Amino acid sequence: MAATTTDAEVKRITVKWVKSAIGYNVRQKRTLKALGLTKLGQEVQHDDTPQIRGMLDAVKHLVEVK
Repeated sequence: MAATTTDAEVKRITVKWVKSAIGYNVRQKRTLKALGLTKLGQEVQHDDTPQIRGMLDAVKHLVEVK
């Protein structure tokens, strides 16, 4: 049986949108929106999961991860 994680064990990452998405394709703009980023300079926090890491990899040139 797989071990379950509690809220204390889940790592959080902060994502800041640092570069405009103008000139980039729609898929990258949708990825920013899916991450909860709506304005340049905005910061959001997410659980550190493989799904979020994949999204960040797709827009790594537009965001900063702390």
